[in-house]
Amino acid sequence: MTFHDVRFPTSLSFGALGGPERRTEIVTLANGAEERNSPWAHSRRRYDAGLGLRSLDDLEALVAFFEARHGQLHAFRWKDWGDYRSCLASGDVSDTDQLLGIGDEVTAAFQLVKRYGSGPSFYERPVKKPVGGTVIVALDGVPQVEGAAWSVDISTGIVTFDHPPDVGVEVTAGFEFDVPVRFDIDRILTSVASFQAGDAPDVPVVEVRL
Repeated sequence: MTFHDVRFPTSLSFGALGGPERRTEIVTLANGAEERNSPWAHSRRRYDAGLGLRSLDDLEALVAFFEARHGQLHAFRWKDWGDYRSCLASGDVSDTDQLLGIGDEVTAAFQLVKRYGSGPSFYERPVKKPVGGTVIVALDGVPQVEGAAWSVDISTGIVTFDHPPDVGVEVTAGFEFDVPVRFDIDRILTSVASFQAGDAPDVPVVEVRL
């Protein structure tokens, strides 16, 4: 399986149904108590880009994208309109949105992450597919210049500093990001509803591990 660094048409992904999926193994004991365990360290996103009434041009764009990916064979970028930035949906991206790590004068590379928290618990999601030109970085809240102090690999989401940050310095970042996904079917069924519009009711995609 290879990854094609192209994004599914955002006009077609807008309005898609989807979100995170977890896998939990539950064993019910003789006394009725439960033992629960999760074999997954990270959640996995699933989406259904099932299209409502669309133009025939939109259906052609969908089929062309599907064919170019050879169905399920090649993964691609997907914009999750409900969760594609490092900040709250109501806010603006800031270079202090997410804590990437603490400087130790040795480590120069930091993985982009997004934290999801509720109460004392939180989940740290690795961000492997940031959107080029959207990543901004700060050290202890001081903005850093891309190219002069750091760089980012948009294929891995790794930020690398020219010089490792000093001991105790907070490394933070803000960004937009895509989800690496593949089609979860090897066929797409479409129908023509009128001379100007068509329908593709079932287009599931699933996140892939990179």
